[in-house]
Amino acid sequence: MKPFRFLLWLYVFSMGASAQTKDTIITIQKQIVIKVPDSLSPWQRKNTIGFDLSEIAFVNWSAGGTSSVSGLLKGNFTRIYTKGNFKWGNEMILRYGVNKQDGIELRKTDDAFQFTSTAGYRRDSVSNWYHSAKFSFNTQFTNGYNYPNTEVAISKPLAPAYTFLGVGAEYSNKEKKINLYISPLTLKNTMVLDQRLADQGAFGVEKAVYDAVSGELIRRGRQMKTELGFLFTSHFKREIFRNITFEHRLNLYSDYINKFGNIDVDWQAQLDLVVNQYVKANIGFNLIYDDDIKAKEEQDGGQITVGPKVQLKQVLGIGLVYNF
Repeated sequence: MKPFRFLLWLYVFSMGASAQTKDTIITIQKQIVIKVPDSLSPWQRKNTIGFDLSEIAFVNWSAGGTSSVSGLLKGNFTRIYTKGNFKWGNEMILRYGVNKQDGIELRKTDDAFQFTSTAGYRRDSVSNWYHSAKFSFNTQFTNGYNYPNTEVAISKPLAPAYTFLGVGAEYSNKEKKINLYISPLTLKNTMVLDQRLADQGAFGVEKAVYDAVSGELIRRGRQMKTELGFLFTSHFKREIFRNITFEHRLNLYSDYINKFGNIDVDWQAQLDLVVNQYVKANIGFNLIYDDDIKAKEEQDGGQITVGPKVQLKQVLGIGLVYNF
């Protein structure tokens, strides 16, 4: 600003400008504002939105087949605040997918809302270990069904919903792109905010009590269950080959009071194959085991509840990705 002002005044006086011209230049100087980019902001922001689409169609196909189309909308939003030895990371993951086949109603293939917030403080700027507190919330957007039965929902928004709140230690290494979290004290709340499902004791909540003789309802099912246990999470994301990125997320939880050592598992792994800046293919799977989630099966035209089972979902897709 100063060199510009000096040159401007030098030119004015050398040309013998009038007083009116000098006043005009002073006004121009006051209006000049130099904006410097805020490159030192403590916030890091990243937003990713993607849409995967797959389709197959048959017309007079002698080998037979069913036409279908599937779509998956997904988003990942992160906000990380870093100042000194303090770090506060937030991540929100959204997914919703549907499938439509000839002669069959629209069906849901994926449904997730996940939010995680971790605040940590380290003793010095060299260490990768943080004293941390972690909160997470998971639920879904729409009703879930045990297809082909679409009359009775087996899950709903906030039925279930899970919250985790705990304290522990976090290892965060930017160079190796790995994050580990260990918490010896974590409260897990399971919410089933649908009374019908709560009365059934779905997702581990205490079910309703009925009179053994008359069948009359004595007490409604609980809509919330609280546990205290041990939580371990890990997240790893790295380019393992050129244009091929591997991402892994693992959550392990065990309750101290009820069946300690019986571990709830949520494991996600995915390979992203980059075609260009906006097009990616992905291969992934999600494995879940929770002793509180009882599987349902169709039998004699109705649904019966059986024991817990390993849940496995596999995904293969190609679609558009936009980062901003």
